Amino acid sequence: MSESTAGSVTTHVLNTLTGRPAAGLALRLAQLQGPEPQWVELTQRVTDKDGRCLPLLAPGQAKASTYKLRFETAAYWKELGHSSFYPYVEVVFTIVDPAQKLHVPLLISPYSYTTYRGS
Repeated sequence: MSESTAGSVTTHVLNTLTGRPAAGLALRLAQLQGPEPQWVELTQRVTDKDGRCLPLLAPGQAKASTYKLRFETAAYWKELGHSSFYPYVEVVFTIVDPAQKLHVPLLISPYSYTTYRGS
């Protein structure tokens, strides 16, 4: 792992209906914070033509905590002329070692989605 990516959080989204990157999909990252835990939004992004976006947390910005990525799938599918069973997809994950790079890919179709811890 290079120093330039250590401690960053990234994602990319693939449209499995077309087999292409999901360009123009809005997403946001939130962190669970506080003594009475609440979600606090940290950043918003839109995927580019490769289904990627700028890092959600810059190198060194991650903290050991629980985070939530919310992908606005209904708006994305509507723009493509499809309806979607899922109005949005939320992926909740925990960062244990903030020094590690964390990549959270998402594969979507109008009626399914898959995610995993990438590299």
